[in-house]
Amino acid sequence: MEEYFGNELVKKFEEMMENNDEFYFDTEELDDIIVYYLELGDFNYADMAVTYGLKLHPNSLDIKIKKLEVLLEWEDYNTAKEMINELKGSSMENTDFLVCYAKYYSNLGNPRKSIEICKKALELNEEENFLNNFIADEYVNLGDPFNALKHYQQALKDEPTDEYSLENAMICFSDLNKSEEAIAFLNDYLDNFAYSEVAWSEYGQYYFNRKNYEEAIKGFDYMLAINSSAVGVYASKAACYEALNQYKKAVEVYEEMLELEYTKAFTFYKIGLCYKALKQPTVALNCFQKSLREDPQFYMAMMEQSYLYEEMGGMPEALHFAREATLLNDGNLEYQKRLAFLFIDSGKFEESLSCLKKLVDAEPSRFYNWYAYTEVLMLVGEYEEAVTVLIAALEHHNRAELYYQLSNCYLNLKDNKKGAEMLEKALQLDASLVTDMQKKYPYIKDEVKKAKAKVKKKSE
Repeated sequence: MEEYFGNELVKKFEEMMENNDEFYFDTEELDDIIVYYLELGDFNYADMAVTYGLKLHPNSLDIKIKKLEVLLEWEDYNTAKEMINELKGSSMENTDFLVCYAKYYSNLGNPRKSIEICKKALELNEEENFLNNFIADEYVNLGDPFNALKHYQQALKDEPTDEYSLENAMICFSDLNKSEEAIAFLNDYLDNFAYSEVAWSEYGQYYFNRKNYEEAIKGFDYMLAINSSAVGVYASKAACYEALNQYKKAVEVYEEMLELEYTKAFTFYKIGLCYKALKQPTVALNCFQKSLREDPQFYMAMMEQSYLYEEMGGMPEALHFAREATLLNDGNLEYQKRLAFLFIDSGKFEESLSCLKKLVDAEPSRFYNWYAYTEVLMLVGEYEEAVTVLIAALEHHNRAELYYQLSNCYLNLKDNKKGAEMLEKALQLDASLVTDMQKKYPYIKDEVKKAKAKVKKKSE
């Protein structure tokens, strides 16, 4: 009934604003209207309601405090500070004002002052749950999980079904590495609130993180007994079976999950991975295809199809799906590496170059990205481009392999002098590679004896 009444008030207020009328609202009604807009996040309308309220009731402390709330939401801290100074003398016994006052300092990055004000507000014995959560959050901002935990636990005492306090208390236990205390706390809580979905979820997650998957499944089962439509819990339970290599059971859970979901692409994908692990590639492939029917742009299912086709010897299909997946997830370097490999494997060297260039741009510290890129450039006869890339590569990696490659490039470009110079540097860095390099780059073969002699002479 209150919700209906509140909406009727809002409707009346909005009609008034639209028609440029003036209606009378008492301070409680205006407070309800302003709170409605603040909770909705519509700060423009909240401000309009505040302005109109102060026009009707210019001395209303409650409406002035709501004005302060709006200023804080707008991050207008200068005006907010002026208003705090105006209200401080008359409002230090007002919980709403003290909350705004604390929020002001919190927003300015002064959690200690915020905590001090919240503790004064606690003395008024109002909104204890909210205030303890506020104080706990500020201790988190200070990197003090010990004191944060105390206040989250106090918030739970004030409001035992507060999910926010419970979840954050568990995070604090984790930050403090107090695993035994965490599970004791959770078991104690469950003794009193056996139907708490959040508590059972935390219980399952606690054991999942410690790789005690059997106990985690018990927690998830209890939660599903309370709420059988909790889709995310099915996923967590299935993940436990996957971790135990019980893929058939995981599939059963995912199939239950399918009956509850509107978007099924990811679940079909997960089922496909289970069948892949069970060495049933045809069934897995079918699941990945179902995933793509649900979401034609689901690149993870595409790439898994690519892997399966490669295992089954279907290299054109493997390349097709890898290319499609990479187009949809261009920034994924693993995809770029795979696509480059498949292009090279199928003899499409020029097509691989764009992938290899992205790899050296994104990961210049990885030597083999450069090595592969220049290798392919030489294969397609782009020796001048290979020289440019090799010079850039040497800025990151002073490796003999790069000098052998440079020598080969210069010799192919008929620049025998530079070819010889690079070969000497290569031999100085690592002469043990020369036999393999001569097999790869026959052009350097005739220069090796001369270069070795020069290197030997320099060392004498």
